[in-house]
Amino acid sequence: MNGPKREIIAMILAGGQGSRLKDLTKTNAKPAVEFGGKYRIIDFTLSNCTNSSIDVVGVLTQYQPFTLHCHIGIGTAWDLDRTKGGVYILPPHTNDSGGNWYKGTADSIYQNMNFVELFSPEYLLVLSGDHIYTMDYQEMFKFHKEKKADVTIACIEVPIQEASRFGIMNTKEDGRIYEFEEKPKHPKNNLASMGIYIFNWDKLKRYLKEDAKDEESAHDFGKNIIPKMLKGGEKLFAYRFKGYWKDVGTVESYWEANMDLLNEECKLDEPSCILDLYNEETKVYTSSIAYPPQYIAPCAKVKKSMVVEGCSIWGEVYNSVLSYNVYVGQNAKVISSVLLSSASIEDGAIVENAIVCSGARVTKGCKVIGKPGKIAVVSENKKVTSDIIISE
Repeated sequence: MNGPKREIIAMILAGGQGSRLKDLTKTNAKPAVEFGGKYRIIDFTLSNCTNSSIDVVGVLTQYQPFTLHCHIGIGTAWDLDRTKGGVYILPPHTNDSGGNWYKGTADSIYQNMNFVELFSPEYLLVLSGDHIYTMDYQEMFKFHKEKKADVTIACIEVPIQEASRFGIMNTKEDGRIYEFEEKPKHPKNNLASMGIYIFNWDKLKRYLKEDAKDEESAHDFGKNIIPKMLKGGEKLFAYRFKGYWKDVGTVESYWEANMDLLNEECKLDEPSCILDLYNEETKVYTSSIAYPPQYIAPCAKVKKSMVVEGCSIWGEVYNSVLSYNVYVGQNAKVISSVLLSSASIEDGAIVENAIVCSGARVTKGCKVIGKPGKIAVVSENKKVTSDIIISE
C-alpha cells in the first residue's frame, strides 16, 4: 500500500508512561488523561495538526493504550477520518525478525519508518502527545524552509530555575543551534525545547538507522539524535514560540495548567500567559460522550469555574474545573481543584487544592486538602472515608 505523497506528515509520541503523574496514569496513558473539563491531553496536539492542515498523523502508543485508542477511534472528531491519509494508531508490532517494545522516542520512529515511507514525505514533524498548547505548525514549517534547516526545534523561554527540567538550546544570533543540553544541572540559558521537531526526512532516516545499531544509545531524540546531528554538522535552528505552552509532566504542573484556564489576571497582550479555548482559529476538538445538561441547584454557589455536561451541583464550587458527570452534594465545598469525570463529593465534604480522579468518591463530611506545590490526589474509583490533609 502506498498513500498519496505528502510534503510533510506528523508523528505523535504518545507511548510514555508519564510516571510523574502518579495516580493519574496508573491505568491510563498520559495523553488520554482528562484536561480542562471536556478534553483529553492529546486533543491539543491532534487539533493543532488539523488546524495546521496536516492530514496524515501517526500516533505511537504503548503504555496503557486502551482508553487512548478508544478516544481517537478513526479520528472523526479532528476531521482525520480520511480514506487516503488521516490518523493512524501505531502500537509496537512484530515483523520477520521478531518484535520489540519501543525503546525510546527515536526508536519508535525508527520502527515505523515503513509507515512514513508510504507517503514519501520530504519533511517529518515529530510531536509530543502530552503537552498543552495551541500552535500553527505551518508557521514553524515556513521558518524551517526559509532557514534551509535540516532540523528545526520549537522552543520557549522558561523560568531559569525550571530550565534543568528541559532540553536547553544555546543559539547564535540568527537562531542556529550550536549546543543542545538535555536537562542540564546548570543550564546556560532558559531557551527550552518544546519537544516539537521538523526534520528533513532523508537526513533523519540516516541518523535513525545509525542510532539503531548503537548499543550504547538510549534511542532518544534529546539524548542521542539531536546531539549526533549537531556533531555531524547538520543545520539545526531554534524556532521561538510566543504562545501558551505547558508540559504537564507532574501532578503540580497538571493542576496549574487547569488553573491557568481560570486565570483572569493574565493580560490579553501576553499570549504566553493565556490558553484561549474560545478562539475559533485554534479550536480544540475532542471526542466525547453525550451527557445531559449540567444542573445547578438553587442552593448552589458556583464562581470562576468550568462545569461541563452531566454535572449536578448542590454545594459550593470556586476556582475549579469539573469534568463530565461530577456530583457535588449539599453544603460540600470544592475550592481550587480539578474533579475528573464521575467524581462524587458528598454532602458536607471539603476538597481544596486537589485532584479527584475519575469515579472517586469523597464521602460525607470528609476533607481532602492539599496546597499549591503539594496537590492532594484521590486515585481513580477510590472511596475516601477519612480526612486527607497535606500540612507540609
